[in-house]
Amino acid sequence: MQQYKILAINPGSTSTKIAVYTNERIEFEQVIRHSTDEIKPFIKIYDQYDYRRQLVEKALADHDVKVSTLSAVVGRGGPLKPMDSGTYSVNDTMADDLKVGVQTEHASNLGGLLARGIASRSGIPAFIVDPVSVDEFEPLARITGLPEMSRRSLFHALNLKAVAHRVAKDLGKDYNSLTFILVHLGGGISVGVQRGGRMIDVTNPNDAGPFSPERAGGLPTHELVKMCFSGKYTLDDIKKKLVGNAGLVAHLGTNDGREIESRIEGGDAHAALIYEAMAYQVAKEIGAMATVVHGSVDGIVLTGGLAHSKRLTNMIQNRVAFISQVLIYPGEDELQALVEGALRILRGEEQPKIYE
Repeated sequence: MQQYKILAINPGSTSTKIAVYTNERIEFEQVIRHSTDEIKPFIKIYDQYDYRRQLVEKALADHDVKVSTLSAVVGRGGPLKPMDSGTYSVNDTMADDLKVGVQTEHASNLGGLLARGIASRSGIPAFIVDPVSVDEFEPLARITGLPEMSRRSLFHALNLKAVAHRVAKDLGKDYNSLTFILVHLGGGISVGVQRGGRMIDVTNPNDAGPFSPERAGGLPTHELVKMCFSGKYTLDDIKKKLVGNAGLVAHLGTNDGREIESRIEGGDAHAALIYEAMAYQVAKEIGAMATVVHGSVDGIVLTGGLAHSKRLTNMIQNRVAFISQVLIYPGEDELQALVEGALRILRGEEQPKIYE
């Protein structure tokens, strides 16, 4: 079997996670931490490029990995323009959009840039895989009750797409022949329906759908409007209230599912009610997604960090098992997902897509 050595890079706000794989076997993984004092001098995200590149190259040297021995470098994709799912070559157009933050300034914008910068030293390909801006909505899915607003596709694309590939492989079936309802259970919760390899509808966890450990999900519109115009909150206050200080954090003061389950086991009835309400809302959204494909679903897949919780997954499964089989793939390994996307290109299973 051909051996491909791949460097994966996942930049976050306070860290850069890297790993080197040979095919699916991990050689090493490292989290490079960035203190507030180290990041503070940089005004824009792109200003951190040289700083982070040097740290990644030092980590490679510390592990005696020469760039010349790599087959490819793959980075986390930032919020680019709406695009189909898949693995993309990092071209000039993409690099320009990542530098300016075409949708927004985010640390993940550095993923593709770091991949390209390091790969260019040895003339090897640089890729990104399934960024959050993957948009495969069908026209019906975009319409809202106000013509001034349309639904946007923003979701946990990298994890959900990677898990869908793994499930298809485990089932021994073609990825593009299956219809899945895919659920990412993490700090935010994405629930989507994928048919023919395309995510034709999905909840944006910042705007709608179930509440989650840190996000409000869908809310009563009139009550939200009253809150916004009450004079008690600034725009930033409202944004933080909806994303970051909402969901389990707002109700129970923590986003830690393990802590909440411990409280439930200790007899905390309120914690039990809120936790079940979250599962109830996830199940309800799964049911809604099933209607998109007329109930023809090959599997309901639960993934993400909270999918490790049997209590939570059992509550969801008990409500949706009548729709289709429930498959549980706990965890969220973004570096592995990046490597798997690059491997599909290197092995000729897919063609790299071109960003325009």
